[in-house]
Amino acid sequence: MTFTLCRVDDRLIHGQVVIGWGRPLNVRYIVLVDDTVAASPWEQDLYRMAVPNGVEIIFATTTAAIAALPLWAGDRRQGILLSGDLATMAALRDAHPDIVRRINLGGLHHRADRTERLRYLFLAEDERELLARLDREGADITAQDLPTTTPVAVRELL
Repeated sequence: MTFTLCRVDDRLIHGQVVIGWGRPLNVRYIVLVDDTVAASPWEQDLYRMAVPNGVEIIFATTTAAIAALPLWAGDRRQGILLSGDLATMAALRDAHPDIVRRINLGGLHHRADRTERLRYLFLAEDERELLARLDREGADITAQDLPTTTPVAVRELL
């Protein structure tokens, strides 16, 4: 079994992830890949509070996640692979394109160098270039904040 959802969301774990996606997908574990959070027990405790009972949360650095992705992908439970930025998800995809086949852009919010593409998706030029490369290489990338909304193909956003 591969991950049910590979999501990029700069808010990491919050209601849309655990309730909006987690419940309908029957998620039993979340792998949060973020170098800063993986090194901060205090931040990990905060994110654990947002995860309902019965859902395991795994914190990993990018390097550790690249090494462990085949193991996690073999888990029979439904899982979410989550990163807060495109560069991290691209690194995971580059290392394991057979595991990270579909990428959901769930929330990249306003920043001075970003331009609005959707109400929940703002992209900088380097992020647009990265998405274009991943698209050329065969990744299935869509923007979709909730499972009840219509997915938007990445080509419409570039």
